[in-house]
Amino acid sequence: MDPKEKFREILREGALRFSAEEIPLSIERPANPEHGDYASNIALQLSKRLRRNPRQIAEEIAKASAPALAATGLFEPLTVAGAGFLNIRVKPEAKLEVIRQALEQGKDYGRAKTEKEESIQIEFVSANPTGPLHVGHGRGAAYGDSLAKLLEFAGARVTREFYVNDAGRQMDILTLSVWLRYLQMRNMDVPFPEEGYRGDYVRDIAARLDDENLERKVDFSGVLSDADAEIDRLIDLAKRTLGDGWKRVHQFALEAMLADQREDLAAFGVSFDRWFLEQALHDQGLIDKALKLLQARGHLFEQGGALWFRSERGFERVIDVWGADHHGYVPRVKGALEAFGLDPGKLEIALVQFAVLYRNGEKVAMGKRSGEFVTLRELREEVGNDAARFFYVLRKSDQHLDFDLDLAKSESSDNPVYYVQYAHARVCSVFAQIEGWDFPKNQSLEPLKSDRELLLAQRLAEFPELILTAARERAPHSLAFYLRELAAEFHSYYNAERILVDDETLRAARLALSAAVRQTLANGLSLLGVSAPEKM
Repeated sequence: MDPKEKFREILREGALRFSAEEIPLSIERPANPEHGDYASNIALQLSKRLRRNPRQIAEEIAKASAPALAATGLFEPLTVAGAGFLNIRVKPEAKLEVIRQALEQGKDYGRAKTEKEESIQIEFVSANPTGPLHVGHGRGAAYGDSLAKLLEFAGARVTREFYVNDAGRQMDILTLSVWLRYLQMRNMDVPFPEEGYRGDYVRDIAARLDDENLERKVDFSGVLSDADAEIDRLIDLAKRTLGDGWKRVHQFALEAMLADQREDLAAFGVSFDRWFLEQALHDQGLIDKALKLLQARGHLFEQGGALWFRSERGFERVIDVWGADHHGYVPRVKGALEAFGLDPGKLEIALVQFAVLYRNGEKVAMGKRSGEFVTLRELREEVGNDAARFFYVLRKSDQHLDFDLDLAKSESSDNPVYYVQYAHARVCSVFAQIEGWDFPKNQSLEPLKSDRELLLAQRLAEFPELILTAARERAPHSLAFYLRELAAEFHSYYNAERILVDDETLRAARLALSAAVRQTLANGLSLLGVSAPEKM
């Protein structure tokens, strides 16, 4: 029985004595622990409607609720504080029951039980297949995958999608860049445009391209001064020169980049249920069909020789994770859904700000076509997957993230991922000193009486609700914060108390508490894609 939900249920019954209308019932943890474990301002809400003294209302609710609260055996007497706040404490023995729950449920501790699974699609990363994934893509990958795991743990049915932008000008530029490097490797004197992709990966793709029919002598004269116009001229020239060969180079470059991105993401612990190719929309005629439908409904207009839009595949909700630089497209896409007669409220856009790397206190510069960018693979190799995954979700996704590479590699309490993992390893080190420990269902937890032990139990009890809140608010960072707090409280407890004491009953209870902390840390780290090491 969840004490918080039971308290909410009983207070709701008490509030119905004053109002038949449903009132949002907020149950919070007081900022000051001396005020109890839970507090509600329901009396203050009712006072506005009834025009009565809120404290008097609170006292009446407390009196009416007392028998039901006492019958649960969970609570100390309900008290009225201040202007009319209702405060309550959970009895120590009831507070400790969460230890039993965590150990019995194991890997499922914190998992929500729902009668109906909401079907959600999350589309994230979706990087252009024109280069290796960089550290900005890494943040979107860590956020999207952690959010997907959270939603599944909270009871949703989630489908992960990577939308491949394989149609359009950027892929044409990559195709041209690969072909020009291919010609240069065959000792042909060809110019390389300013706007071409210059990274070493382009040469690597060109080196693997083996097709003699692509070796053509071409007249590249007539260079245009405008860089954009020049590369468009070269693309048109290459298409006319190569004919079907252009498609072969395009496909070869695309497959090479997708294979690289898939491998990189898999090594980062991120996988997708579906890789959807944009070109498929064109091949199936869906783009033309959509345009005709929009035009028939009067949502398109022609200007400058182009069609302009005036500003779901069976899922109940779609969450698109975009870079923050795409924020201007949000109203356009929602407007398009509305124009199609779909509910724009079923589409959520989560914006992810760029991650800025710092090394030795200095910002690490990056840029894409020049090839001077820091790749996700390089970041993983330098700091490790665990540090990268945890650091990426330390802040809200729409806030700028300063990624300190030196801190991420340090083995100190200042490094948040090390600090959390070390708490898990510390528990494991305790259990490594004993043999064959198992938690009996009738194990007494009564010896756990210290403030630190009760605080740890209270923190453990917050985990299931934290999961629901983090999922609802699309906020993996709140889970990272929770794990840091839980780790801090365990470290404090470990440093202050001996766990393997001579008293067998107390030792067994402290081992149970430590094991519950270990299980909760492992469950939380798993949702963030971070390992829970047994040794460090």
